[in-house]
Amino acid sequence: MLVVDAHLDLAWNALSWNRDLTLPISQIRSAEATIRETHRGAGTVCLEEMRRGEVGICSATLLARASGLNEPLLDYRSHEMASAAALGQLAYYRILERQRHLQMLKERDGLEKHLERWRGSNTDLVPLGYILSMEGADPILTPEDIVPWWEEGLRVLSLAHYGASAYAHGTGLPGGLSPRGVELLSAMEAVGMILDVTHLADESFWQAAERFRGPVLASHSNCRSLVPGDRQISDDQIHYLIQRGSVIGVACDSWMLYPDYVLGKTPNSLVTMAAVIDHIDHICQLAGNAEHAAIGSDLDGGFGKEQSPHDLETIADLQKVAYVLRKRGYSEPDVEAVMHGNWIRFFERAWR
Repeated sequence: MLVVDAHLDLAWNALSWNRDLTLPISQIRSAEATIRETHRGAGTVCLEEMRRGEVGICSATLLARASGLNEPLLDYRSHEMASAAALGQLAYYRILERQRHLQMLKERDGLEKHLERWRGSNTDLVPLGYILSMEGADPILTPEDIVPWWEEGLRVLSLAHYGASAYAHGTGLPGGLSPRGVELLSAMEAVGMILDVTHLADESFWQAAERFRGPVLASHSNCRSLVPGDRQISDDQIHYLIQRGSVIGVACDSWMLYPDYVLGKTPNSLVTMAAVIDHIDHICQLAGNAEHAAIGSDLDGGFGKEQSPHDLETIADLQKVAYVLRKRGYSEPDVEAVMHGNWIRFFERAWR
């Protein structure tokens, strides 16, 4: 079954972790076998595994931060440097496009043509589709820069990642929008860019919700009522997103799936793909239907197999989501909605 995954840090993995995503996953892991960081040698994502798992469309990110948190391979000392890093990641996607590995999807006609080709007889000849997104707005130097980024193909933007950006407060740091953040939302709305509320601190979330009238999604946000913490979204926020016609992608990061998970200490054997379905099901129960829950795996988003559900070997195992949903009693149309239909419908409406 076709899978649409709303959050993959493909270019960041390639350029910051020196991973050649065109290689088989076994070769990528082997090349990192002697690196002592826990998540190295345990990657789950490459283009071959995406194709094997029928992940025919993803939202592929640009990720470069200037938050002052000083995390290696992620933070830069200035917004100008973060902007240059993001442009380098975009150049990587462009190269993969020229090599026919990827195809950028940025309007409704292109999405529909890609789906028609993907549903044809030989998907091996069809590039994987990707929608360009930016996780945290640090590479956007000024609100006026929204227009050139739009022209480059950027279609989805979140305002902050961890800590504070120039525009909003993110995970781990309470606070609201900055004046520039309000300006940025206006510039996004003017061109039709989609707002991703993932990672926003609660005050920033609600301020953005009040001010922004364009399309809104949550690309990779799990349920706070199941796993407490400000990284997740509350039931009130989920209800609001449902009312806005949004879709919420559920992530596969173990610490977002298991309460009180301690990185490096909690046995990952405690976390299975069933926990992913718990969050999908919670969203569906709040909505009263299966029209707002989907997949935003965040696989290899700074972690690997050691911090993913233990019954997930590679991204190809996202197909298990369909299997577990069926076991929970979900109808086939609802399974298809979660696997791909909800995201497709969302982007078709956003790009109408």
